[in-house]
Amino acid sequence: MKFISWNVNGLRAVCGKGFSETFVTLDADFFCLQETKMQAGQLNLAFPGYLSYWNYAEKKGYSGTAIYTKHVPLSVVFGLPEDIISSLPDNGWHEMNTEGRVITLEYDTFYLVNVYTPNSQDGLKRLDQRMTWDDAFRQYLLRLDEKKPVLACGDMNVAHQEIDIKNPKTNHHNAGFTDEERAQFTTLLQSGFTDTFRHFFPDQENIYSWWSYRFHAREKNTGWRIDYWVCSNRLQPQLQSAKIHTDIMGSDHCPVEVDVKF
Repeated sequence: MKFISWNVNGLRAVCGKGFSETFVTLDADFFCLQETKMQAGQLNLAFPGYLSYWNYAEKKGYSGTAIYTKHVPLSVVFGLPEDIISSLPDNGWHEMNTEGRVITLEYDTFYLVNVYTPNSQDGLKRLDQRMTWDDAFRQYLLRLDEKKPVLACGDMNVAHQEIDIKNPKTNHHNAGFTDEERAQFTTLLQSGFTDTFRHFFPDQENIYSWWSYRFHAREKNTGWRIDYWVCSNRLQPQLQSAKIHTDIMGSDHCPVEVDVKF
């Protein structure tokens, strides 16, 4: 099965930049989107053979996730569970669960989780809330993993290692490359999960999934790898390949792929 994840930075905008053609060409079993920036009814975008599931932010034109799938799920869950939310300190992070950031599809042999992780923002204004979000999301994945293996994808808004970012020294302490965010991602992996791209390419440098629109960053390949497919460790034997589609344009992110044998 082919799994694609793409932060489209506005689905209506990317639809004018060849999104439908890219969607058809990639021909994925599962196509997960982040930052759709839509409300219900604003776009009728259907593809033959696919079901679609949408989680919209309460705030208009902001955040949002969607999944297109060829496979009918057993269940669909939007957001994080209320008991996890209520168990963690209310430091302002609760509102993040109203921003359309998580969709979970359940299947016979795995869970699929699509996430758009909150950005810590300029000046790290949201770093404390982001840390609590990371704790909550990890708890959620671990809960699912107790039942069956998990595939989680999305813009996780962190470049984990120095090789995941073009300029690690000058970006140290910036949102997405703080010690705190990187440590949280390390904790997630140490909890029983695999960064699928690094599984296949542990030392690969200069491969990124996001580039700033400023300073000709994409042209110069001055990027960050912040989009991931993460899986339960016990799925490692079933991983077939992983790819970052740096040649696909239309957004400031590019699609990331993993192929898994089920």
